[in-house]
This record gives sequence, structure tokens and C-alpha cells, in this order.
Amino acid sequence: MWLRARQTLSGLPGGAGLNIAHETLDRHATGARADVTALRWLDRRMVVKDFSYRELAAATARFANALHELGGRPGERVFTLLGRIPELYVAVLGSLKARCVVSPLFAAFGPEPVAQRMRLGEAAVLVTTPALYRRTVAPIRDRLPALRQILLTSPPSGAPEPGTIDLAAVLDRASPEYAIGPTDPADPALLHFTSGTTGTPKGALHVHEAVVAHAATARAALDLQPDDVFWCTADPGWVTGTSYGIIAPLALGATLVSDEGEFDARRWYRMLDRERVSVWYTAPTAIRMMMRRGPEEAARHDLSALRLVASVGEPLNAEAVRWGAAVLHRPVHDTWWQTETGAIMIANAAGAEVCPGSMGRPLPGVEAALLEQGTDGRARIAQDGHVHVLAGEAQGELALRTG
Repeated sequence: MWLRARQTLSGLPGGAGLNIAHETLDRHATGARADVTALRWLDRRMVVKDFSYRELAAATARFANALHELGGRPGERVFTLLGRIPELYVAVLGSLKARCVVSPLFAAFGPEPVAQRMRLGEAAVLVTTPALYRRTVAPIRDRLPALRQILLTSPPSGAPEPGTIDLAAVLDRASPEYAIGPTDPADPALLHFTSGTTGTPKGALHVHEAVVAHAATARAALDLQPDDVFWCTADPGWVTGTSYGIIAPLALGATLVSDEGEFDARRWYRMLDRERVSVWYTAPTAIRMMMRRGPEEAARHDLSALRLVASVGEPLNAEAVRWGAAVLHRPVHDTWWQTETGAIMIANAAGAEVCPGSMGRPLPGVEAALLEQGTDGRARIAQDGHVHVLAGEAQGELALRTG
């Protein structure tokens, strides 16, 4: 379904092709939404800084030009080790414009998980902060021979870190205009690593045409519209923070809210109230932590703008769904997908009646089934290579049909 749906997004079928950055920014930056707020960023003190689609397009063009100036080539891996700061969005979308492959890292990782992923991903460029560089990257840098450049998001206090580049300086001298080179829809764009809980982290490579799935699933599962104010609380170091924390809302022309601060129930209620968030995508753990504050905290805030609440990342318990309906006046819609799929596959879609404890149904174009399990808990594969699909009420291995 996603491959056949290219015409639903592509404004300019030639040239840039289905380059993700073009589909998320440049179409809007030159159209009716050019001066609409694309990114609303709040720092730790909740001071707001807005970026229009026009401004964000110019900033990402500067980053793409800076990569070119530094010798970056299409297909090279650009890693980000950043929290939710404006430079994250500029680096990700600017790298995609330059047709590099973006690989986000979790900022709370220690040196070893970072080194492991950067070696596996053959990192050529890293964008990070001075503090994260000193804490996480400097101890392992000599073990990363493929790493050519490290861009630091702000000038370090005191003497510059040896062998690093001041990102602000190279952006200042770069042009705000960039012509995206020809991009095939099957060109690699995003490299996400699994958590590593089942062994060595596995890299899942997604292509530029994945933007069609990001946009289509955000419409189908999250009912995301151009006039929405959308807040995705996922960390940018994981797949959700990229697919729905950057790409999907910008592809649809919505306003994306980004909060630098850490989780705090009162702060989050204030965010929902003050920023008039209409679609909120968060995690079951956060929902449960807000539940502990009691309904009194929610009652202190105006949440009338909130149209849809959805969750991702772990099983959503039925109590959280019922709490959402009673306290937020919106049930929490569960969604299911994986790093490997890159986009929502199964969900309690926006227009569906939510059954507490159920993660919903497959989205249009997705075929899911339960497979018979062997004694090891994995799908039983017959000698001819086939699997047995279970029918009716059953317990088995969840599988998706490829294609």
C-alpha cells in the first residue's frame, strides 16, 4: 500500500524525487504554509522559540551546504547524539537533503553503546553537544577510525575541544539555499538501531520512500491534520522520535511541539494546556506517572484543545485507557510497530471504538496474523518453509506479511 501511494505526497515527482526533507519541509516552505510554525521549541525554562516552515527549510539548507563543504558525500552516515534541541531537527533534515543516511543515538547512552552503534553503522560524521562529547565520545574516539568529523552544537566554554568543529560557525557561512540532488525513492535515508536487549543491536535501514508510510500512518492512526498542534514525547534517539517526532507532522504541515525538559507531570499538563496541543503521542509509562498525580492535577488545566491521545513503546494497560477517558475526556489509543517497520502497523485508529487492553487492528495495507509457536516460543516453520496461521481465539507469534 505504501509503495503504491506515492502520488498522495509527491508534490514534485521529478528532481528531488521522494527525498524526505523535500517532502517534509521544502514543499511547505514555498507554499501556503511557508510562514506557519513548523517547530515550536521550549527550553528547560519553557521559553518558546518558533521556526516557520520557511525558516526551518533555510536552516536545514545551511546544514546540507555545510556537510558538502566538509566533504560529505551521499550515502555517508551522519549520527546525532542530541537531546530535543533545534539543532537536532536541523541536522536530521539537513543530512537528508544532502542524501546522507541519518542514524540517531540515545543521549543517555554511555560510551560503550555509542561506540558499538557507530562502529556497526560506519559513522562518518557526528553531531553532538560539548557536554555529551566530553562524557560519551571523547573516551572512545580513538576506536572509531571511520569518524571523520565531529560537529559541536555550541562553542565549548574555554578552549575548543581538540579535533571538533563549531557547528554554529559553519552554518553562519553556509548558504540558506540548497538544491537537493536526484533522490531515488529506494535510496537509504535512516538507520535505526534496536535496543540490544536480545543481543547485539541490529540496524534497520529505511529508505526515502518511507516518508509515505510516515504520513499515511499519521493520518490513519493519529488523525493528524495540517492545523494540528502535535506533541510527540518520544526521545529523538529512538525510531518513534524520528518517524513521528520529526518526519510525519512536518510532512503533513502540522505544528510540531518539542520540549527540552525532562518528564514532570505538572510541566506536561502545563504544556498540553498552554500550547493547546490537539494530538498527543506519548508512552504508557508517562501516562501511568500522570495517573499517580490524581485527577485533581488535570482539573487545574484547560485540556479542551486535546482531540486525540495515543501511546507507543510498551503494552498499554486497560486502566490507562479508562483513565484517559475519565480524566482527559479522551481514551488513550494504543499503537504497535517496531524499529524494523519504521511506522505504525496496528492501532486503535482515530475513528475506531477503543477496546481497553487491545492494541487495535492492522492499518490499511497491513496484513497481520498469529502463527503457531514451537516449544522455543518462536513461530514453527515446517520443512517446506511454510508457517501455520492460527484462526479464531488463539495465542501465537505475531507476524506481518511482507510487501
